Amino acid sequence: MRIRSTSFALALALVASVAATPAVAGPPLLCEPFDTAGAPSLPWGEGWRDARADFPLQTLPERTVELLETGVPLSARMETLRRAAIYAARDGAVLRALMRRLDERVHTADDSAALRMALFDSGYFLETLQDIERLQGYDMPGIGAVDREVLRALLRQPDGSERIAQALALQPDDADIRFAAALVAAADGAGP
Repeated sequence: MRIRSTSFALALALVASVAATPAVAGPPLLCEPFDTAGAPSLPWGEGWRDARADFPLQTLPERTVELLETGVPLSARMETLRRAAIYAARDGAVLRALMRRLDERVHTADDSAALRMALFDSGYFLETLQDIERLQGYDMPGIGAVDREVLRALLRQPDGSERIAQALALQPDDADIRFAAALVAAADGAGP
């Protein structure tokens, strides 16, 4: 129990530091890459917004879902979803296809562990898209051209933080999801 308490305390300290960061730092779910803890993720460049120009966007939905198999550390999931959101935001058809795939996983989950992670993934992806939308109002370099019409249409569905809360309700003592939920809350309070 002490390890979970320590993890939660560290998570709160990190969230406090993120929440205290000035708005010019950019949306926290988007502009701060996560350590994948050695787990594979989507190909990427060196900086927070350096998506690879040679990445075949049409493969994004399938490749993203493959990388989100159960058992992947949450930090790797968060980084994969962050990268996927940046890639997908460029192309409305790819963005819709990826959101569809993430939602399908929620509806086809065959146990509570799979449902918990599917809810988290779809919710975190939506929240990262929300950060992409927020970034459009910041006075800083963006991620390049985005399909704002499709982005805004997807953001009209239920809030991603609600899905993350549902995931947490399935296992309330999950310190990793609590950490992610706190980051999302900090991002929601950041505003442009």
